[in-house]
Amino acid sequence: MRRVAVTGMGVVSPLGNSAGEAFAAARAGRSAVHRLDVPFAHRISAPLGATVAFNGADHFDPPQLRMLDRVSQFALVAARQALADAQPALAEADRHRAGIFIGTGMGGIGSIDDGYQTLYGEDSDRIKPFLVLTGMHNAPAAWIGIEQHWSGPNLSYSTACSSSAVAIGEAWLRIARGDIDMALAGGTEAPLCFGSLKAWEALRTVASLDVADPSASCKPFSRNRSGMVLGEGAALLVLEPWDRALARGATIHGELAGYGLFTDAGHITRPSAAGQAAALRAALQSAGMAADEVDAINAHGTGTPANDGIETAAIKEVFGSRASRIPISATKALHGHLLGATSALECVLSLMAMQHSVALPTMHLQQADPACDLDYVPNAAREGVTVRSMLSSSFAFGGTNAVLALRAAG
Repeated sequence: MRRVAVTGMGVVSPLGNSAGEAFAAARAGRSAVHRLDVPFAHRISAPLGATVAFNGADHFDPPQLRMLDRVSQFALVAARQALADAQPALAEADRHRAGIFIGTGMGGIGSIDDGYQTLYGEDSDRIKPFLVLTGMHNAPAAWIGIEQHWSGPNLSYSTACSSSAVAIGEAWLRIARGDIDMALAGGTEAPLCFGSLKAWEALRTVASLDVADPSASCKPFSRNRSGMVLGEGAALLVLEPWDRALARGATIHGELAGYGLFTDAGHITRPSAAGQAAALRAALQSAGMAADEVDAINAHGTGTPANDGIETAAIKEVFGSRASRIPISATKALHGHLLGATSALECVLSLMAMQHSVALPTMHLQQADPACDLDYVPNAAREGVTVRSMLSSSFAFGGTNAVLALRAAG
C-alpha cells in the first residue's frame, strides 16, 4: 500500500472562503452561526444557520449559473482552490488516472425545493428545464470532472453526515492500492432552503435559539446542549501518492494515513457506541497506528443530546484510561453542521491544527455534563500542543460511521 499525501486544500465555508480563513476563525473561536435573515424566517421555530458569504455571479457566467445549484457552485470553487494549492501539473495523458470523489447528503435540494414550490405552491404546470440536472446528487462531481477534464473514476457518495469522510476514505483506498495517481476528494452541501430547514426541524434535532447570543446556540458536549445548527459549504482535498508528491516538490499538508468504516446496522437515527468504537478501531488498524499514538481527536460533536454522550462512551471504549488525556475538539459549534460536507471541512481544520501545533476549541461549553467528561478543549484554543497524529470522526443517520486517520507531514 502506498502512502497518501494531502497536497491541496480548498474551502468555501461559513468560517471563510479559504482553508487559511476557516482555520483562523476556528482557532479564534469565532462562530458563524447566526439568525437567518430570510423571508420565511418567521415560519421556522429556530431560524438559525451558518451561511457562506458567496455570490455565484463572481465565479460563473449567467449560462453556467442556470445549470448549477449552489451545491455545485461551492464544489467547483473549492476544487479550483485545491488544485491551485496543489499545482499538480497533470499531463493530458494522465487524466484517466485522476479521480473525483464527492460526498453530499442532500444534493441540489435548493433547486428541488424551488422547483416544487413553483409546481405546487404557485399551481404552475411549468418548471425549470434543468431541475433534474441541478438537483441530482452527482452533479457536483460531474461538473468538476467536466471542468478539469479528469476521466478517471467520478463517484458521488451519500451517507448522510459521513458522506465526505466516506468520499475521502474511498479516494485514499484507491490511491493507496495503486488504482489511480491523484484524487479530488471531499464534500459539498447547500441545505439552507425552506423545505430542508422545516424537515430538519420536524426531526427535532436542531438547536433551540440562544436568545442572549444566537451565535452560541450550538453547544457540543455541554449539559445544556439542545441540538445542531445547519450550515452550508464545501471542502476538497487533493490526494496523491507520497513519493510522487516528494518527487515533484509539492507542499505536503499532511498524510491521510488510514480510514475506518463501520455500520451500526441497528437504528436509522439512534447512534451506537459500539458501532462508533468499531470505526475508530478500524481507522487505527488501517493506519498501523496504536491507540496511544493518537494525539488529538476531531469529534463528530453535533450538539444533539443523544450523540455527544454516546460518542464520549465510544472514545472511552477505544482509548480506556487514556481517553481523558486526549484533546477533543468539536468545531460544529462554530461552522454549523454542513451535513455531507462537514467531514471534509473538519479534515482540513484537523490538518491545519497539526501544522500549527494547536488543539481547536469546543466553543459554548457552558455546563459540565457528567456523561461527557473528557477533555473537550473548552472555549479557547490550546496553543503549543504537539499533534503528530489524530483522528477525525463522522457518524451518520443510517449508521454509516467513518473515521479518517491523519499524520502530520514530515
